Amino acid sequence: MIISTTETISGKTIKETLGIVEGGVVMSKHLGSDFAAGLRNIVGGEVKSYTDMMEKSRAESAKRMVKQAEKMGADAIVGMRYASSTIMGGASEMLAYGTAVKLK
Repeated sequence: MIISTTETISGKTIKETLGIVEGGVVMSKHLGSDFAAGLRNIVGGEVKSYTDMMEKSRAESAKRMVKQAEKMGADAIVGMRYASSTIMGGASEMLAYGTAVKLK
């Protein structure tokens, strides 16, 4: 599966637009991570547990998006983006979305 953040793929021609595809995931950290993050807020620096959580969220949401595109018979996804939002303290939603297409 070719995934591009642009609306076209260099050297390829889009034959058919199949529609929007998306994959979402909501992830949270346990209380211990929230406590450690609170301490990190005081002294500054990267909150590694949240960085890891967001990396996993992006990977899982992209995987789900690709799975949906494959079910539609897509060869590629163009215009791919990520969006995130806070659901509650310590929990975040990650959404990967784009347009599924067939290539010539």
